[in-house]
Amino acid sequence: MRRVIVILLLVLLAAAPAGAQAVAKRHMIAASHPAAAEAGLAVLREGGSALDAAIAAQAMLTLVEPQSSGIGGGALLLHWDARSQRLDAWDGRETAPAAAPPTLFLRDGAPMAFHEAAVGGRAVGVPGLLRMLEAAHRAHGVLPWGRLFEPAILAAEEGFFVSPRLAARIAEDAERLRRDPQARAYFFLPEGEPLPEGHRLRNPALAATLRAVAEQGADALHYGPIAGDIAAAVRRGPNPGTMTTDDLAGYRPVRRQAVCGVYRAVTVCGFPPPSSGGVAVLQILALLGHQDMAGLEPRGADAAHLLGEAGRLAFADRNRYLADADQVPVPVRGLLDPVYLTLRAQLLDRDRALAEPRAGNPPWRLGPLPAAHPPQPEHGTAHLSVMDAAGNVVAMTTTIEDLFGARRMVRGFLLNNQLTDFSFLPEVEGRPVANRLAPGKRPRSSMAPTIVFGPEGEPVLALGSAGGARIIGHVAQTLVALLDWGMEPQAAVSLPRVGARDDVLELEAGTGAAALAPELERRGFPVVVRPMTSGLAVIRAARTPQGRRLTGGADPRREGVALGD
Repeated sequence: MRRVIVILLLVLLAAAPAGAQAVAKRHMIAASHPAAAEAGLAVLREGGSALDAAIAAQAMLTLVEPQSSGIGGGALLLHWDARSQRLDAWDGRETAPAAAPPTLFLRDGAPMAFHEAAVGGRAVGVPGLLRMLEAAHRAHGVLPWGRLFEPAILAAEEGFFVSPRLAARIAEDAERLRRDPQARAYFFLPEGEPLPEGHRLRNPALAATLRAVAEQGADALHYGPIAGDIAAAVRRGPNPGTMTTDDLAGYRPVRRQAVCGVYRAVTVCGFPPPSSGGVAVLQILALLGHQDMAGLEPRGADAAHLLGEAGRLAFADRNRYLADADQVPVPVRGLLDPVYLTLRAQLLDRDRALAEPRAGNPPWRLGPLPAAHPPQPEHGTAHLSVMDAAGNVVAMTTTIEDLFGARRMVRGFLLNNQLTDFSFLPEVEGRPVANRLAPGKRPRSSMAPTIVFGPEGEPVLALGSAGGARIIGHVAQTLVALLDWGMEPQAAVSLPRVGARDDVLELEAGTGAAALAPELERRGFPVVVRPMTSGLAVIRAARTPQGRRLTGGADPRREGVALGD
């Protein structure tokens, strides 16, 4: 009976509408696919912790949203432990193989085209997701590890229904997916056509892999036959990589300290390097803290102007300084120094955009000035947020980088192409780039899982987004919407997207934001109007006379939902 119930839920949830705000009292999860949210909610209803729910949801995402995340990739997870009052940043970011050279993405001295580098084994980093989740589960888990994989194993065996978004992504990427024999056999009909929406798709290979993980832990992926198959897939065929089984066996997650800053009356905490997301979001908020954001029209040109200028300045610092702080000097303390940020805030002009935003000179900078990282694409990812009945909170952003990662499939899951998040150029004008590739190094990320604490120190918001480098702007704009404009979570994630990416101000096509382009160009901004399918997931917690109230929203641009009791 349980098997039938689970499959029926998957059928129903595959068609669940996105964009409806959820309200609950005990617990809530917001995730980028309804089947993942339901898997997490089932765990919460069994008395599982927020971390348990996140693991169950991620296992399901590996199956139903393979284009964005999975056990062949990595994740960054913020966790608030209500009992110990401790905030941890669990780093499951992929690492570069030991034999990967700094010139990996150069051909005849010039950077490779992005997809020339990304498709195949060359760009595959050592997966870190399962090792990180396992370590976090030892610290914060309640239910048995193996139980958390049961919903995804069941769905992989019995089949799930291909969603409209997955069908569209398969068709969009068909030419690249067909290059890998396993991906071609999985994502296409026998006649060679891409899988259509509504097709019932089974993945017995993934079911077997997840069953091994449920029984053996992350060792199942990092040792033995699965590890051997991963290394072989990376090193075979055109565009091979350098990963070995020793690289997989040697991977270790890291438990880090979050970066935090005060904005208005709350404390905003994000992820430290190797992510640039936490520092950049905090910088944007610090610059906007000198402005009367609450007095601006959320959809107006003045709000877009300030969000854009603060973002452009934050990106200038990000592109020069931020990288894996375990391997290169990163002046995090200086970049978040209030005096430094106050000086940077004086550069904001309400009437005119900066002609050329430049990186600043933060205090406590160590070593020679690094070269700026030249702009290059970043893609992919998914985000989920969880609050449980005990007050524990998870904000986790998870990724295989590009659409379908490296397009290399092993035992039912896709491998990442995360090494393309390193700078393709190891040096510029004779100076090393901070985010250059090196053995064992973690590539810089833009993921920005965020937890916000109220004046009494209680968690009041958990959020994050998908979207590559655009994550930074998505999260910053959403925080302003929630904290300055008083929006409910669903309204905040549904706002037309406005944000900087490097020096450019991007406006979401097909929305009211696009109509702002002429005025913003008149003010001197380089403007691009484009689709911005963010992928935000937000949960807000509040105390009311009637007790605890949780509200959640998921980005209507994707298929996510917020569910709770």
